Amino acid sequence: MMKRYLLAPGPTPVPPEALLAMAMPIIHHRAPDFLPVLDSAKKGLQWLYQTKNDVLIICSTGTGGMVGSVNNFFSPGDRALVINAGNFGERWTKICKAYNLSIEEIKIDWGFSVKPEDVEAALKKDPSIKGVFVQASETSTGVYHDIRAIASIVRKYDNAILVVDAISALVAHDLKMDEWGIDVLIGGSQKGLMLPPGLAFVGVSEKAWKFAEASKSPKFYFNFKKERESLAKNQTSFTSPVSLIIGLNECLRLLQAEGLDNAFRRHARLAHATREAIKAIGLDMFTKESPSNSVTAISAPKDIDGQEIYKNLRVKYGITAAGGQGQAKGKIFRIAHLGYAGTFDTITAIAGVEMVLKGMGYPVKLGAGVSVAQELLMV
Repeated sequence: MMKRYLLAPGPTPVPPEALLAMAMPIIHHRAPDFLPVLDSAKKGLQWLYQTKNDVLIICSTGTGGMVGSVNNFFSPGDRALVINAGNFGERWTKICKAYNLSIEEIKIDWGFSVKPEDVEAALKKDPSIKGVFVQASETSTGVYHDIRAIASIVRKYDNAILVVDAISALVAHDLKMDEWGIDVLIGGSQKGLMLPPGLAFVGVSEKAWKFAEASKSPKFYFNFKKERESLAKNQTSFTSPVSLIIGLNECLRLLQAEGLDNAFRRHARLAHATREAIKAIGLDMFTKESPSNSVTAISAPKDIDGQEIYKNLRVKYGITAAGGQGQAKGKIFRIAHLGYAGTFDTITAIAGVEMVLKGMGYPVKLGAGVSVAQELLMV
C-alpha cells in the first residue's frame, strides 16, 4: 500500500468536513431548502473577496471564469493589454483572440514579474485600451504580480478595467477587491478554496458592470448579467452544482474560523519554508522575483529532467506535485503549499524531493532541507 499526498497547485486536498458535507443527500437546486445554501455561499464569497459587490458562482473550471470575463465586458475589436509572463498569461491572449479582441502584449521572461510602470506606459501610449488582463499568481512560474500597484494605475482610466485571474492566488494572497479597485476578480474551487474542481467565481465591480452593458460579444452559458439576476434570487441561471456549493459553505466556514489574515500568514509561512529548504538542498528557484505564496517553482539540476523528478515523487513516494508547463517543461518542477496545507505537508514534500534527488544521483545530504523547514515551521 502507498499513501498518497496531493501537493499540486490544483486540485488541492479537500478537508474532511467538506467531504462529509458534500456526501449529504442531494437537494434540488430550485427547491426552497437550497435558497439559504446559495445565500450563505454568496455572502461568504463577498467576505473572501473583500467586496460589497456580487461574486458570481459559475459551474465551470476557472478557465470558464476567464472566458466569461472576456465575452461579458468587451466587444470584437476592443483593444486589450495582456500581461504575458507564463502559461496562463498566454491563455489570456488565446481567449481574447478567440473573441476577436485586438491585443497588445507586455511579454515578460518566465520567472519574472511585470513592472507596474510598464502597464502605465502602455495605457498612456494607447488610450483606446479597454481591458488589462493579468494573473495574480502565475501558476506556471511561481510568480506573484503586484496587483495592488497595477490596480492603482488602471483605476485612473475611466475607459479601462482591470481583469485579474486570481485562480491560484485566492486565500494565499491578500486581494482587496474594493479597496484596491480591482474590477473583475476570478477564482476557482480547486485551489485555495479547498474544493474539487467544478466551480468558478467572478467578482465584478460597478465599473465593470457598465462595460457589460456595452458588450457585443456572443454569450449564452457564460452570461454574467443573467447570472447576476439569478443570484439576486439565490439561484444560478442553469443547474446549480448543489454538492459543490454545500462544500463551498463548509470551506468558507473553516476559513472564517481561521481568519483571512491568518490564512494569508499560513500560506506565506509555508512558502518561505519551502523556498529556504530547497535552497539548503542546493537547488535554485526558477522564480527570479516576487515569489507566489501558492506554489514554488524549482529549477531542476543540470542534466536532470524536471519531469522525471515530478514523476518519481509520484511513482516512488506517492507525492503528486507538478511538472513544468510550456517552455518550462522538463526544466522545472513545482511544489504547492495551497489550500488545505500545513506544516507537515511542507516537510513531507521536502523529504520526498531529497529522496528522489538522491535516488537520481544528485549529491544531496538527506535532511539538509528538512531540517531548515523544521526550524522555520516550529511553533
